[in-house]
Amino acid sequence: METKRKGIVLAGGSGTRLWPITIGLSKQLLPVYDKPMVYYPISVLMQAGIREIAIITTTQDAAQFRRMLGDGAQWGIEITWLEQPRPDGLAQAYLIAEAFLDGAPSAMVLGDNIFHGPDLARLTGRAAQKARGASVFARRVSDPERFGVLSYDAEGRPAAIMEKPPIPPSNDAVTGLYFLDGTAPERARAVRPSPRGELEITSLLDTYFADGSLDVLHLDAAHAWMDAGTHASLLDAGNFVRDDIARTGRQVGCLEEIAFEQGWIGLDDLADHAQRHAKTEYGRYLARRLMEAQTDVPLSGGDRAPALGAKVA
Repeated sequence: METKRKGIVLAGGSGTRLWPITIGLSKQLLPVYDKPMVYYPISVLMQAGIREIAIITTTQDAAQFRRMLGDGAQWGIEITWLEQPRPDGLAQAYLIAEAFLDGAPSAMVLGDNIFHGPDLARLTGRAAQKARGASVFARRVSDPERFGVLSYDAEGRPAAIMEKPPIPPSNDAVTGLYFLDGTAPERARAVRPSPRGELEITSLLDTYFADGSLDVLHLDAAHAWMDAGTHASLLDAGNFVRDDIARTGRQVGCLEEIAFEQGWIGLDDLADHAQRHAKTEYGRYLARRLMEAQTDVPLSGGDRAPALGAKVA
């Protein structure tokens, strides 16, 4: 029997690039237009069909995250809360989440990364179907020195990932979305700290490169990817979300809508969410989405979603 892929949102760290804003508040709780930043990475996992999600936070921020997101049942998902005692690199997440994963493959997304695109669910679904090895997503950027960057061999095939190189070998940055198989925690235990004292995700990914099991999926110009970890990029991300909603009339990173489209909550649940947010444009959007759904799907009594683990027709 195939093991279900689980999700990880890494929402720890100290947020020093956003000081003084984040001295008293986790950056992943900051607003990106009309939603907390953490909604966006959660939405990526939900679009990939992942319902069991571990959110890794710092000890001091854990209570605020729990108050905002609860156990995830309102979206038909199951949230497990894990704490990162200190930020020792992205690969550390697989050590913290090892018991949660329990041998399952995973999809990890960084808590300050925002992804959006017309067929993003298809791309992430493709990565999720890969039983062994790893898949990462790359995007061409103008400032590759800020990221992990792909290098290529003589035949133009991805050969390695260099972490924040002063002279980047290409403009293809590896985004903060990683689909890894069940061996990730074991591989992470073998990673040694880098000169800056961190367990680098690039070192973990290089172990997949070494055995020929890492796939690189390229995001094109139709896909937006933003790292909202600086003041300028946080503002840019908020403006992007606002402009895209105004242009298309559709929400970005709307957990209630995704849960409904996945069949994890029903029409009555969607109505409850719309009522809860009724004083906001976000709530009015959910109400419009409910009206659309009622036009296509006649509302019958007791239309509630099944519990996590139940089959959805």
